[in-house]
Amino acid sequence: MGTNDVMLDADVIVVGAGMSGLYALKVFRERGFRVIVLERAAGVGGTWFWNRYPGARCDIPSLEYSFGFDPELEQEWEWSEHFAAQPEIERYLNHIADRYDLRPDIRLETGVAAMTFDEKTDTWVFDTETGEQLRSRFCVMGTGGLSAPHRPDWPGIDTFAGEIVQTSLWPEEGVALEGRRVGIVGNGSSGVQAIPELAKMAGHLTVFQRTAAFTWPSQNKPLTDKEQDEIKSRYREVRAQQYASPLATANTTGAVIFTIADPNKRILESTPEERETALAEHGFSAARIWADSAKDLDANAMAVELFREMVRRTINDPELADSLSPKDYPIGCKRPVLDNGYFETFNRDDVTLVDLRKDPIVEVVPEGVVTSTGLQELDVLIFATGFDAVSGALTRIDMRGKSGRLLCDEWVDGPRTFMGFAVADFPNMFMIIGPGSVGVLATYPPHIELQVGWIADFLDYLVANEKTHVEVESEAQEEWCAEVEAAAVGSMFTAPSCNSWYNGGNIEGKARVLPIYLGGLDRFMARARDLAANDYEGFSIH
Repeated sequence: MGTNDVMLDADVIVVGAGMSGLYALKVFRERGFRVIVLERAAGVGGTWFWNRYPGARCDIPSLEYSFGFDPELEQEWEWSEHFAAQPEIERYLNHIADRYDLRPDIRLETGVAAMTFDEKTDTWVFDTETGEQLRSRFCVMGTGGLSAPHRPDWPGIDTFAGEIVQTSLWPEEGVALEGRRVGIVGNGSSGVQAIPELAKMAGHLTVFQRTAAFTWPSQNKPLTDKEQDEIKSRYREVRAQQYASPLATANTTGAVIFTIADPNKRILESTPEERETALAEHGFSAARIWADSAKDLDANAMAVELFREMVRRTINDPELADSLSPKDYPIGCKRPVLDNGYFETFNRDDVTLVDLRKDPIVEVVPEGVVTSTGLQELDVLIFATGFDAVSGALTRIDMRGKSGRLLCDEWVDGPRTFMGFAVADFPNMFMIIGPGSVGVLATYPPHIELQVGWIADFLDYLVANEKTHVEVESEAQEEWCAEVEAAAVGSMFTAPSCNSWYNGGNIEGKARVLPIYLGGLDRFMARARDLAANDYEGFSIH
């Protein structure tokens, strides 16, 4: 049987039915491809299906964290808040699945156990967790950067007699928390969002903190009709700004996360009076307005001290304020977190902080968690411990390319890709916002539109030229990896004290590599368009 007459279940199999997978299905189908989407969840939405913990919401303005491919969709959908909560975003993605009749081509509760490239036929063979085997010419990975949950392996954790849940795998039916003794581990975005809400429900909340967080008040509020109509009246302009922006943003709100440093403000040259004025005017965001803090560790340290001063002014107990003040890592090393009353929550009598740097975990027992100072009795233990991010959802699949090469072995020292689109020795496989792309540093929906459009154009090119095999050349991949590394030089992501999910520092034993291109989405897509204009240079096509 030749490469062109092999029996295929689909032209393209897409893995994941989150934002990337839904849009890829729509676009590829419109281009005439037969598409199957495989999704391990019981519903669509990806991260917005799984992360349904109390307080879960987006930290990007709703009117920007949405698709711009259909002006009618933009006008008909009404957002209720500046920063939408999880249920609203999940409804939006289900609306898209229904509006464009995507569900017939999506197989839910069908996780991918293994993928193997068949060199004899230039096809991919998928073994699903349901026992099916499927074959396609091309595969497109829409697995997301934050979709492989991480849970610490504490001694005795299996002996806990209460209930254990993860924010990233929150049950659809919810968790009974009212009046119960609840413990939560983790102070990243999920923990910071959940803690104020959990405190309102629990009989007592115990927060186990390893690393204090930089977090800024979100200033979230309902969207008025006037505000929404104003953006909708110029949505084409907003989208054009997003598509051309380094971060895919258009600044439709004055939210803290978009605080841009004033190029004329240098904290190393500031007076105590100027810093005090900044605190009075900007509160926690006073730490983010200085241009030199992004590249100079001494300047960054002064900005961190401004943040700590705001913590001290917010928290009533000085010792507690000290524990909640970030230390030993710079602002900008981790993703900025937005909160709704996070620090104020710790002034409540029914909330206890356990600083694991001062009072480490010894073991978990049936009654709760034992630290060096004694037992914390719990009924529910919640892990908000993040993700094996950027690459984890890919390396957890038994994915084998040419000569049986196993992806997780190829990436043991960190992911190596060409622009996040493709991997050498893994032909006919594309990734949407994969490692080595701008990744999570650009707003996802417009970013997804640009990348899916580029992949779709590439697939059209291959079909039009009757090509069945496409593979990135190793030399092109290595050159791109060098560009990614060069773009990161001097950033806070690469500071020796920075351990974050961006660079794998949150996972014990994971290679400490920054697989994110810091050159901006505008430069990234310009490079991608140049590749296409030059018949996809860097790829071997036959």
